[in-house]
Amino acid sequence: MDTRDRSNDPQPRALTDFAPDWAARLITATSEVALVVDRHGAIRNVSFSGAEAPIDGAEDWVGKLWVDTVTSESRPKIEMLVKEALAGANTRRRQVNHPSRSGADIPVAYNAVRAEDGSIIAVGRDLRTISTLQQRLVDTQQAMERDYWRLRHVETRYRLLFQLSTDAIVVVDADTMRIVDASGAAARIFDIPTEKLIGKQFPLGIAGENVRQMEDLLSAARTTGHAGDVRVRLAGGRGDTLASASCFRQENLTLLLVRLSRFTAHAELPASNRAKLLELVERAPDAFVVTDAEGDIASANRAFLDLAQLASEEQAKGRSLGNWVGRPGADLQVFLATLKKHGVVRLAASSVRGEHGLGTEIELSAVLLPGDETTSIGFVLRDVGRRVATVPHGARDLTKAVEELTSLVGRVSLPTLVRDTADLVERHFIEAALELTGDNRTTAAEVLGLSRQTLYVKLRRHGLTAGADSDAAEAS
Repeated sequence: MDTRDRSNDPQPRALTDFAPDWAARLITATSEVALVVDRHGAIRNVSFSGAEAPIDGAEDWVGKLWVDTVTSESRPKIEMLVKEALAGANTRRRQVNHPSRSGADIPVAYNAVRAEDGSIIAVGRDLRTISTLQQRLVDTQQAMERDYWRLRHVETRYRLLFQLSTDAIVVVDADTMRIVDASGAAARIFDIPTEKLIGKQFPLGIAGENVRQMEDLLSAARTTGHAGDVRVRLAGGRGDTLASASCFRQENLTLLLVRLSRFTAHAELPASNRAKLLELVERAPDAFVVTDAEGDIASANRAFLDLAQLASEEQAKGRSLGNWVGRPGADLQVFLATLKKHGVVRLAASSVRGEHGLGTEIELSAVLLPGDETTSIGFVLRDVGRRVATVPHGARDLTKAVEELTSLVGRVSLPTLVRDTADLVERHFIEAALELTGDNRTTAAEVLGLSRQTLYVKLRRHGLTAGADSDAAEAS
């Protein structure tokens, strides 16, 4: 133990000079700091277990009152330790805080005993490590508490959505094919209470001729992660339903989420409602086309005829939609393949070519409707040509603009695409430099590594000449 004597004696004295018996006990105590305090509470000797003092300024404690080395709230504890030690009573360990130059108080736990000569020997243990561990424990407990309540809220929302869903939802263990959870709609569609559905083998409540179809749907979901809508008949004459399934993992289980939604054929609508629906589709500003599974047109509204520059619906019936939509032999086949796999296409970028050469940029959405004998596909085509044209060129995001140029592949030659892309990127960086420099063209030229004259030429080329011509005149 490193002993430092700060008394006024001409020769330093070890702690054993004050209390030999107690010094031996201190050596075995593995304490960080030991003090010898007189009966008035003044520190006469300081000893540390290491080469350096564990507390800032502890080397200067000799001669000071012990209570003056601690924070104000710890002074009563020191006074009680001194009082109990002088009375010869067994003192219990008390934690006090020593101020530190770094700002954070240093916690130390002290025990004190009275020596034979009437002085007090105090042994202290540095509690910073324990305090840090305790704080980490508290932080961890608080984090766990927050996670717990967050999970509770998520579970509450899940349960609310699960039970309010109008579609029947069943969660099935993929290994045992037993139902582990079911919504209220599932209980109603199968006419079985929810609590009795749990644990039953799935599929159940499906007409015998469609059981194999449902098993194939579940097998496809396990293999690919998702299987599209399949029309199946419920047992007991309860009607038809569209079934879909998704596969997901939870902990060590593989689960299948099966959704069953009531199938309603359009023919079941009242005649008045069907007439209104057909009239709304016919008058819709967006083009609407119905095709068969191969993409041959069965019906089209007026908006599509305008896009395709056709005079009547008869000119479109029986012909492939690919004659007008997308690149010949390319886009339509991609859409049809996606529809057969997923049942839906959402907001795909494409184009329409009119009979007289007029081209229009469109957004295309489509849905596949399987039937008993034939399959129908509904396409919705929205003209976005004017929307694209009204967007300021320089204000568009660079990534989005490049994606728009990419959509021109097949309609514009590669050299033209490369040139337009280079111009787009150049304009983007020039605008960024002007914005960065507060429209200071001299500084912008330096940022871009260009001469001012070169920058002015590029500004005029890209139509960014507001104020550039006068600046160029001044520069010359």
